[in-house]
Amino acid sequence: MRKTVLALCKEGSESWKVAFNNKDAAGCAQQYTKDSVMTAKPIGVFEGIEDIQTCWQNIIDQGFANVEYTNIKWEAAGDNGYILSSQWTMNKAFGVVHKEHWVIDHDGKARMISDEFEILGER
Repeated sequence: MRKTVLALCKEGSESWKVAFNNKDAAGCAQQYTKDSVMTAKPIGVFEGIEDIQTCWQNIIDQGFANVEYTNIKWEAAGDNGYILSSQWTMNKAFGVVHKEHWVIDHDGKARMISDEFEILGER
């Protein structure tokens, strides 16, 4: 049975969270397309998998862990993707995902082509 676009996007999102919670910055970066742009407010803008992996490694190295999403909303974006928005919490911070744009990549897996999130405060 073929999985729906939404199911694939949800799998990608779960894979990113599992990688982050396992302190695997490379695994996080694998959930992005090669030309992705990640806007992490107020940290900065990161372009491409290597730059994005460096950002996640830096965050992990500072002891941030245990990400959880709440109030998740999925909105269709064309025939090939979905946009996720949610609130998020970690052990040391909380914030909001404004827009994770997930699409089906050339290999049939869902990956983010753009990611915009914001750190609202520390815990």
